[in-house]
Amino acid sequence: MALIKFIEDKAPEMREIFEDLHANPEIGFEENRTAAIVEKCLTDWGFDEVHTGVGTTGVVGILRGRGQGNRRIGLRADMDALPITETTGLGYASTHAGKMHACGHDGHTTMLLGAAQYLAATRDFDGTAVVIFQPAEEGLGGARRMLAEGLFERFPCDEIYGMHNQPMSKLGRARIRKGAMMAGASFFDITLIGKGSHAAQPQNSRDVLVIGSELVGVLQTIVSRNVNPVLPCVLSCTQFHTGSAYNIVPETATITGTVRYFDRDVITLVEKRMEEVCAGLAAAHGIEIRLDMRNVFDVLVNEPELSDDYVAAAAEVLGAENVSDDAPLVMGSEDFADMLGQVPGAYINVMHGGEQPLHNPGFVLDPATLPIGSSIYAKIVERRMPLTKEAA
Repeated sequence: MALIKFIEDKAPEMREIFEDLHANPEIGFEENRTAAIVEKCLTDWGFDEVHTGVGTTGVVGILRGRGQGNRRIGLRADMDALPITETTGLGYASTHAGKMHACGHDGHTTMLLGAAQYLAATRDFDGTAVVIFQPAEEGLGGARRMLAEGLFERFPCDEIYGMHNQPMSKLGRARIRKGAMMAGASFFDITLIGKGSHAAQPQNSRDVLVIGSELVGVLQTIVSRNVNPVLPCVLSCTQFHTGSAYNIVPETATITGTVRYFDRDVITLVEKRMEEVCAGLAAAHGIEIRLDMRNVFDVLVNEPELSDDYVAAAAEVLGAENVSDDAPLVMGSEDFADMLGQVPGAYINVMHGGEQPLHNPGFVLDPATLPIGSSIYAKIVERRMPLTKEAA
């Protein structure tokens, strides 16, 4: 492993930042403390510009290299935590009940800060580095909020790079996939409005509990009996809420869930069938069923040439034998896809050990991953905007 010496030397400082962020997690669009730490670091390290409040709590730093080039490369990290109660028992575990960095965004923020400190100290690149600290990645639309507020109009980028930790693997490896890598996602809310009654007189009801149970079963057949089996898609109902007492047949119920896909025609077909199923069951049982479907994540697509360079940058740190471009398709989603939809770039997974997956209350990010991520971020900037003697 060939970590950048400056970053390796700063690893203890990076770990302090990481542990502090982990102990003080903040949910999407509430990352005020985290944003303040990021702002102070970038300012103290001499960034040319530091902008706050981008997309509510996002931070963007602008750093000009020693050359006079006009190219601009973006590096992005997410900052938000999840509404999960931590069970790791770490000495720096979350101090806020019901909030936890169970996806490693505290680590991602620290990785980008480590790269930012090195780039600010050296400025050995010809162009401008744009570091983007994004709020609310976990399904709340943080990337879209930043884009809606003119992220790339205010801070233009020619290309952009993101990164995510991947546990339950082996430290010192990285993987990417050219083209489509992570699924798009739609979330849905279904409201059933029937007729309540006394539980002893169910004949007077239109029982949304029974009808909703039937609806969940029918929804699960949409993918298996309508979507071409060679096209990846998954529909999951994840919540079912109804009822208030032992002796009342409920009048209303809600069902929520998500659909993950890679093909636009597939999600169009699934949405159409969901509408038809809801309308059919409503008519059959004499109740009202409302379906609210909304796209939350686009398909994440890595630009092939830039993916190759990202692999090369990672190989400079980890060795070519430890970096691959054969990552599998992932049915999980990532809103960095929205940024890649406007600016070409790539997104890589940095592997580490651990026994628990992401979004688990026992998840632990290996701190040894931090200088690895920082070094890869820094290498891609220097590789894509090399500083020549003429430029310097």
